Amino acid sequence: MLNVKHDTETDVLDNVDLLVSGEAPCHLVVWNDEVNTFEWVIETLMTVCGHSHEQAEQCSYIIHFRGKYAVKNGSYEDLKPLCDAITERGINATIEVVAG
Repeated sequence: MLNVKHDTETDVLDNVDLLVSGEAPCHLVVWNDEVNTFEWVIETLMTVCGHSHEQAEQCSYIIHFRGKYAVKNGSYEDLKPLCDAITERGINATIEVVAG
């Protein structure tokens, strides 16, 4: 709420709440492990995230060689059910807020 106090010399703004941005964008990050096969990760990314086979395969190689990869971007509310579905399949996944 904005309250303006009128003074003879200046106008003073008091108790100003300002929303500068909406919801922060997030990444759904899948982590490498030594348990899950490429085929299982590919199938999971296709089923849960809607990736094409080629996209899921590329993501799985990046996950393997870099240790993790952001497989999908979006809001926390959109990514949370996907993250839960991936972890329920035994694959490590987290949601990270994009720094900005």
